[in-house]
Amino acid sequence: MTNSPTAHDQRSAGSDESTDDTGETGALERIVPSMATPIRKTGFWAAIVMPFLYVPLLATGLSTSRETMVFLGLLAVNLVALYVGHAHRR
Repeated sequence: MTNSPTAHDQRSAGSDESTDDTGETGALERIVPSMATPIRKTGFWAAIVMPFLYVPLLATGLSTSRETMVFLGLLAVNLVALYVGHAHRR
């Protein structure tokens, strides 16, 4: 019996060490370096709070085209907030 790690264990251990959020996190820091953290924080909290704005619209029903457009607009803004704020860490 040997205690040598298998090839799968070595690959997963190596990937844990090289995990880096260089996706849009890096892009946001390149575009507005001093505002990246506040933008992420605002996006995170906006994504949490915005679904509460759906409740009045859905409770009364989406009977008019204006209400439907407001709902779809809120949904789109919420998705953007989720995308921007998902990298926020406490």
